Amino acid sequence: MLRHLLTGIGILEFAAPRRIIRAAEGIAFENPGEGRLRRWTIPMARLEALVFIWAGTRRRGPPAVARPLLAGLGLAMALVPRSALEFGLRVAYENPDDIEVKPWLGPLTRALGVVYLVAALAAGRADAPASTEKQEGEDTI
Repeated sequence: MLRHLLTGIGILEFAAPRRIIRAAEGIAFENPGEGRLRRWTIPMARLEALVFIWAGTRRRGPPAVARPLLAGLGLAMALVPRSALEFGLRVAYENPDDIEVKPWLGPLTRALGVVYLVAALAAGRADAPASTEKQEGEDTI
């Protein structure tokens, strides 16, 4: 189920990144339409979409390198949500100081960071070998 959701989000984001960004701005900003996207924002959104599609269609789950990256991002978002939000705006927009975010976006950033952190930790546990499997050469009774 989660894989299908991840793949679906990736396909939508790849197909229509501007529409998704504009819709998100309308929800999250007090002054939607004021932000000027940087040149690389749309290509990076498409790259993110491809990563979502790849992760959603991968049989063995996320690669090992993804877990610490996701955990680090989640930790930063959970501990310093305002700074993480400001960093994201500076990376994506030419005029981040002109953008007014709605007050609930800080707590949402913190909550999303906790979700990322839990997902990274849960992915590591899911990859652990099962302890109930028999070792080769064990005697059976």
